[in-house]
Amino acid sequence: MMNMEYAWIKGKVISCLLLFLTAFSFNLASAPWDDKDPAEVEAILDKKFAEGKYSPKGADSCLMCHRRSAEVMALFDGVHGNPDIKGSPMADLQCEACHGPQGSHNRGGKEPMITFGDQSPVPAQKQNSVCMSCHNDDKRMAWSGNHHDTADVSCASCHLVHTGKDPISERKTEVEVCTSCHTQQKADLHKRSAHPLKWQQMVCSDCHNPHGSLSDSNLKQMSVNENCYACHAEKRGPKLWEHSPVTDNCANCHNPHGSVNEGMLISKPPQLCQSCHASDGHTSNAVFGNQKNAFNAGQSCMNCHSQVHGSNHPSGKLLQR
Repeated sequence: MMNMEYAWIKGKVISCLLLFLTAFSFNLASAPWDDKDPAEVEAILDKKFAEGKYSPKGADSCLMCHRRSAEVMALFDGVHGNPDIKGSPMADLQCEACHGPQGSHNRGGKEPMITFGDQSPVPAQKQNSVCMSCHNDDKRMAWSGNHHDTADVSCASCHLVHTGKDPISERKTEVEVCTSCHTQQKADLHKRSAHPLKWQQMVCSDCHNPHGSLSDSNLKQMSVNENCYACHAEKRGPKLWEHSPVTDNCANCHNPHGSVNEGMLISKPPQLCQSCHASDGHTSNAVFGNQKNAFNAGQSCMNCHSQVHGSNHPSGKLLQR
């Protein structure tokens, strides 16, 4: 009888303990200031920065409460948590270098700290100002006003700090991170004709600078063509006989992220060619000597005009040789 009563009491204690731990875990996942007005949180943080009340014990004060979190402790697996690296947060103000002055936060944890990511009440611009106080090299000089900046994308939307390996910084996972937002490009790269991004033989940053550039679409080079010529040098001119849309912009004919048409063409010949050459004297009945239609057999218009990227042949005016 006593054993049964003991077992019943033990079961109740374990149930209460599990309930407590569940509630405790929930409280860790949600910050006490999540229900506050974001403007109020921002005002409190601005005041804390003005007062500058940093903890004299640094990370030791933070870890008294946060050491139970595997996500927090993963910081020490990467460069940001390495005190031996000059300029790292842990070599300076430690946790407060990024999350701001502790102030009275350690007295119950109700005073807000800077948090990062899409769920943070802190505006993306202010989140990014923390990151760029250190990461202010020439690769990020065009951040202000670029596509990601104007879309209010925070650094933490793409980057992970509390980890030994940031997925966006690894070629194996970079494309996956980028295409989590750029869904149209994700669909294009799986089409039958595409650059080999899905096999990690190329990554988005081979062509784009996500932190901004002086050209359209955050391209690393000053034009679409210069970007393409970085790999496709054989298409670079000058040519004796040039093809105007080629010298203007490769994207006039190609979709660099992928297409259902051969060669990543935006449409299939002869429709692509006839979008410009609508009245060049050819008819839909142009044939080879064996009576096959020249428009829908083989390479269509390229059956004759094979040098569409330009010709250096003295008789190549029509891009035929």
